Amino acid sequence: MFPKPLRLPARRALTLTLLATLLATGCATQQQRAERREYTRKAVAEMLERRHWRINISSMNTMRYGSRIVTSDFYLELRGDTLCSYLPYLGQAYQAPLGSPPEGLNFEVPIKELKTKHPKADKTEMDIDVKTREDAYHYYIEVYDTGKASISVHSQNHDPISFDGDCDIP
Repeated sequence: MFPKPLRLPARRALTLTLLATLLATGCATQQQRAERREYTRKAVAEMLERRHWRINISSMNTMRYGSRIVTSDFYLELRGDTLCSYLPYLGQAYQAPLGSPPEGLNFEVPIKELKTKHPKADKTEMDIDVKTREDAYHYYIEVYDTGKASISVHSQNHDPISFDGDCDIP
């Protein structure tokens, strides 16, 4: 009526089979992660080379108000020679133009200057200078092969602010 208990060699064989299956599954997962990392690395390198990328913002770090998590609606995008900045701003303006509403960091303007360098194999740094009606801005951007990015924004008339985010990878 009851099944016979497995003999000791049969138990060992079953245990070894289960262990081999678990190891094979773990290796496949590691291989998939490695393939995903390689795909991301290539996609980031291609976006930077084409000068067409978008960084979706996840948090901001202000000088006066500390760090804040932001909604997924904010981004910084480069389209050839145009910088599209749609970033939140918390800080003090030292001098605001009279009679015009503050633009904050929401604008699309041509780039005055763009410098790119690769200090490490997995990191790209960009310095971008733009000028709006309101102010002149300097964006310092670090993009890693993992798709992570950080942005620091300095201007003549506003407190500095920085952002963290991820590259928009298709």
